[in-house]
Amino acid sequence: MSTSIIEALLPIIVTLLLGYVAGWHRNFSGDQAAILNRMVMLYALPLNLFAGILSTPRDQVLSAGPLLFVISLGMIGSYAVVLGCSRYLFHRTIGVAALQALAISGPAVPFVGVPVLGHIFGPSSAVPIAIASLLMNLVQVPLTLVLLNADAQAGQPGAAQPADANILGHVSRACKEPVVWAPLAALLLVLAGLSLPRTFQGSLTLLGQSTGGVALFASGIILFSRQVTCTAQVMRAVIAKNIVMPAVTWGTALVLGLSSALTQESVVTMAIPTASIAVMLAVQYRTAEREMASVLFFTTILSIFTMGGFIWLTSH
Repeated sequence: MSTSIIEALLPIIVTLLLGYVAGWHRNFSGDQAAILNRMVMLYALPLNLFAGILSTPRDQVLSAGPLLFVISLGMIGSYAVVLGCSRYLFHRTIGVAALQALAISGPAVPFVGVPVLGHIFGPSSAVPIAIASLLMNLVQVPLTLVLLNADAQAGQPGAAQPADANILGHVSRACKEPVVWAPLAALLLVLAGLSLPRTFQGSLTLLGQSTGGVALFASGIILFSRQVTCTAQVMRAVIAKNIVMPAVTWGTALVLGLSSALTQESVVTMAIPTASIAVMLAVQYRTAEREMASVLFFTTILSIFTMGGFIWLTSH
């Protein structure tokens, strides 16, 4: 079991380290990493999401049942709790609070979930992977973009009104991002009973499959240019992501009386480390880049132990 986790996470760690070495050798700068990130955000990731959601059977989207409730509660509920605590308890800006909420509540299911969950649970892993991917890309990422846009608007000199005075404008700008409207369009097509022909699916995934590698490589460059930091804020986020989140999910599943198989699926899904989208958005909006890169680094490295622990605990 631990071997499958290492096999799934080792490519992520190696790619991050390659990006770090590339930055150390001055092959790429932080500005060039931002260009790689822009390619991912505008083209590779939207194509990957569009093709991935369209390949999800309609029945799986509509009949996820208790697993849908537990994972939704874990991802959306924790996003709201972390956002509120970061903003009002720790007095972070709304943009940083949104990034923290995304980093803690959003597992890297598209990159880590497929090899880890697929190896452990087999074909049934398609359900939690689809649920988590849809929640992240249809709820968490759009909401984070709205809040980042609001924070950027508030920081502009001479702003005539508070950032929250025109929320519809922020929603409109966020919805113009390909990473938002592409999965939304795909979801509507799936609900309408339409699917993507295999020929076109290959055409979209050719570039889309580069998302994970390019994003992690760029994140490695950012890790060097920003330098990984081990602050109290970073450690709180790492503990919340790798330990508190799956533990709360486990408790919720037990209270609801889920079967042992569904409980393990939901817990392991939430134990997956932070998604690189948090770093990508931090770079794009130049907000808490070093902090988000550090959270990504430590959650990924330590997940080898924490995820393995939760897999062992939920299997006994």
